[in-house]
Amino acid sequence: MSARIEDYALIGDCHSGALVSREGSIDWLCLPRFDSGACFAALLGTCDHGRWQIRPVGEYQVTRHYRDNTLILETEFTTADGSVTVIDFMPPRTTHPHVVRIVVGKSGRVPMNFEFIIRPDYGSLIPWVQRFDGGIRAIAGPDGFHMRSDVELHGENFKTVADFDVEAGQSYSFVMTWFPSHMTPPDDIDANLALDETEEWWRCWAQKSDYKGRWRNAVMRSLITLKGLTYGPTGGIVAALTTSLPELFGGSRNWDYRYCWPRDAAFTLFALLQSGYVQEAAAWRDWLLRAVAGRPAQIQSIYGVAGEHRLQELELPWLPGYENSSPVRIGNGAFAQLQIDVYGELMAALYLARKKGLPPDEDSWPVQRVLMEHLETIWSEPDEGIWEIRGPRQHFTHSKVLAWVAADRAVKTIELMGWDEPIDRWIKLRNAIHDDVCQHGFDPKMNSFVQAYGAAHLDASLLVLPLVGFLPPSDPRIIGTLEAVQRVLMDGGLVQRYDTDSRVDGLHPGEGKFLLCSFWLVDNLTQQGRHREALELFERLLSIRNDVGLLSEEYDPVANRMVGNFPQALSHVAMINSAQNLSAALEDRDGVQKSYEQCH
Repeated sequence: MSARIEDYALIGDCHSGALVSREGSIDWLCLPRFDSGACFAALLGTCDHGRWQIRPVGEYQVTRHYRDNTLILETEFTTADGSVTVIDFMPPRTTHPHVVRIVVGKSGRVPMNFEFIIRPDYGSLIPWVQRFDGGIRAIAGPDGFHMRSDVELHGENFKTVADFDVEAGQSYSFVMTWFPSHMTPPDDIDANLALDETEEWWRCWAQKSDYKGRWRNAVMRSLITLKGLTYGPTGGIVAALTTSLPELFGGSRNWDYRYCWPRDAAFTLFALLQSGYVQEAAAWRDWLLRAVAGRPAQIQSIYGVAGEHRLQELELPWLPGYENSSPVRIGNGAFAQLQIDVYGELMAALYLARKKGLPPDEDSWPVQRVLMEHLETIWSEPDEGIWEIRGPRQHFTHSKVLAWVAADRAVKTIELMGWDEPIDRWIKLRNAIHDDVCQHGFDPKMNSFVQAYGAAHLDASLLVLPLVGFLPPSDPRIIGTLEAVQRVLMDGGLVQRYDTDSRVDGLHPGEGKFLLCSFWLVDNLTQQGRHREALELFERLLSIRNDVGLLSEEYDPVANRMVGNFPQALSHVAMINSAQNLSAALEDRDGVQKSYEQCH
């Protein structure tokens, strides 16, 4: 059985990443890219679906941490015989991906067990394995794996295993390298030299941060996590490292998040730019422009890490799923949905990029103009909305508000740049959408905006309205909506997205509390000057992070468990932005009202 979601830590090389459990087991790794087939898939099944474990024999206690400002994980095992540290990392990619594990003796003499179960194609293949002096080589289809070991390995029941002792002062290294199976394996790397170079690389990157607020350590860990979820060759940032981690244990809300969502663009750009990462923000902006290139009617809510469009959704029946939560899915059928809010996020992100002084892209405004012309024809249609429902399309209030954002940022872009463009056209569209939302999206009896036109349900996405500037925080309709969300959607001190019992999404009810929505509530409280409440909720959210500072998509406050895909980029982005906003408010700077709206 796999570990609890919160018991995993991330290592990565800005092309892919692995999850390492507290028990020293790598239970998830896709190579050579985030969205490639997993060679270790025990996370979604059993150890027979692939894992790589190094741990002491017998009982032990565990503490672990990242080296300061790096993605280098150190796990210390303490036993009755002594203590050892396992250092796990992936060197920043140059040619081939490497996973390096170094076992260092700290005290006494500790018997250790090594178990290497390589299972390409999501745990479905047993490879052909050859031994050589100093390690093994495994081949299955297009995938080749080269394992160089400081201890002697042998085969046992289709596994590669070893037992060895580590004394104080001793160290043993293990390096696994992926290569295309039709090519010659690359030369071995020096594990200790790679460790030094990797540490230097991450610390140099971390030094770019200019956030100096009270939550610097938490913000830096989130920024490093975002970098670890970035596909370096294109600048795309995946939503999470994993697929099919459930939103409800034993349920079917299991989706593949190893892709890039344009919806996250504005939030992510703001977090990166406010923290001093201009190069990463520019790379993300450029990925965005390449991904949406084409006819505006073909714009998608999800793309592959290189901008791929077709993300066909499939089920893998041989994997039982995390804690028997099935089905396990790869691909994401939401790529074919109509999600009108994406247009607003795109326009907001590109406006923010210009306002913050990113190097200009000559092609961006012609693309934006065509997108706006198309949005004029579709904004009044029903869609699947921000939560990518699998039920009938509806006139979601959030989607209409983000259509308003698109028109508003088109106007502001023209004003900012001083261009000779038909600004009256977009002003007229902006006013029409605003009037439509206020007339059909607000329920006077509830004194709140509602999830969809004509509906009587609330939705946490309504918290975005004051944050994007649709109405001021002091507007009675915004205050009423905030009070309604707190009264109806708060549970266990956190915010749920919407009432899943309504079956609006076409799925069985039940899920965890969506952490993004809770951070939105922090930002609303901050805007309204309710700083004590904002601080209490923010500190509550920080306490949910696991022992190495990572957040999942959702949280179950009853079971005190993380749920959903992990680590979740948007949860970390939201944490960074809330920290920025709350820091500004508590320090009485002028960023209180403007900061989040600048995000859009």
